Amino acid sequence: MTAVFSPMAAVQTAIMGRLRTDEQLGELVSGVYDYLPETTPFPYVVVGEATETPDNAHDRYGRQTTVTLHVWSQYHGYAQAHQIADRVTALLDHQPLTVIGLTHIVTRYEFSQTLTDPETPGNIRHVVLRYRIITEQPPA
Repeated sequence: MTAVFSPMAAVQTAIMGRLRTDEQLGELVSGVYDYLPETTPFPYVVVGEATETPDNAHDRYGRQTTVTLHVWSQYHGYAQAHQIADRVTALLDHQPLTVIGLTHIVTRYEFSQTLTDPETPGNIRHVVLRYRIITEQPPA
């Protein structure tokens, strides 16, 4: 029987690689992180939480992984955060993704939400983005 493994780490690595190597996104943000040093300058993107559910068929193992990304900005208003979120979506939504050890089927944009940090000074804008990545394990 084929060993089944979680794609979460491989999917995160693929997403971070895609985002970190894009020059246009690099001009918009100070970086793309999964661990954020306290002194990181705004704006930036954080690869955050993930969930995984089985998406198996009779002859293969598959997974659906949802990944939440966070765009953070101190620009007055949401214009900068929206521009960054738009670039992230252009890089991921329905684009091929190299996920090591797996066959990438599709990446789909699911939703976004804007939030304003209520803590003083109240000038932090936050856009939450979620994507669904469908992968399959190659046959043994």
